[in-house]
Amino acid sequence: MPRPKRSTTHPEVRAEDAAGVLPEPAAGMATPPATSGRRMLPEDREQQIVEKAIEHFATHGFSGSTRELAKQIGVTQPLLYRYFPSKEALIDRVYNEIYRWDPQWESLIADRSIPLQERLCTLYKAYSRVILQREWIRTFIFAGLTRQGINTRYLDKLRERVFSPVMRELRAAYDIPAPKTRAAQEAELELIWSLHASIFYIGMRRWVYGLPVPKDLDAHVERQVDAFLNGTPAVLQKMAPGAALNGQRKR
Repeated sequence: MPRPKRSTTHPEVRAEDAAGVLPEPAAGMATPPATSGRRMLPEDREQQIVEKAIEHFATHGFSGSTRELAKQIGVTQPLLYRYFPSKEALIDRVYNEIYRWDPQWESLIADRSIPLQERLCTLYKAYSRVILQREWIRTFIFAGLTRQGINTRYLDKLRERVFSPVMRELRAAYDIPAPKTRAAQEAELELIWSLHASIFYIGMRRWVYGLPVPKDLDAHVERQVDAFLNGTPAVLQKMAPGAALNGQRKR
């Protein structure tokens, strides 16, 4: 029987692919699965590894050796290293794959032609559809427990591109002066954290605790935004420079 022709494109990667995939356990004397000798394009194999790694990290977290990781995702350790020279490199790729960012969120926040409440509802409805997924929530929680840098990178972006701009737009809409001290600024950001957490926690309840969650997510977002806008401006007015002095004068 004639031998199949070898591909001359990326021969090293393809040869490793052919030998580097772990076959599924076969019962009795059954023939090996057809996928065990399948040649895949390097970019397809890399994407397959990333997808399996996402599922692995979402289920088991980031602990464990690369040997255990390779076994769990169904490839050999040498093949894993061929595509990702370290576990950290694979985790960085997983981060970029899961924690996608839509620049339109930032444009929406700053668009004062749209009422603030409508902007916030639209923003958090879109954002919730991105983050309230099993892989997103569980890898984020595991990362917070074992790999703090991943969360810090994302939360810094969230603070800079969502939290601070939202509070700036809120002050502009309600004619509230900006905080003058670092402590006042941090206290102000805690208020937007409460809105964000009320939406993020839906994912925690579903994918970590296994508890029921609201069926109508858009309605939940609208309620949380409504509560935020009905309470936060009054709190900011009290926190504004001179508010305490004015209050004393009124009394």
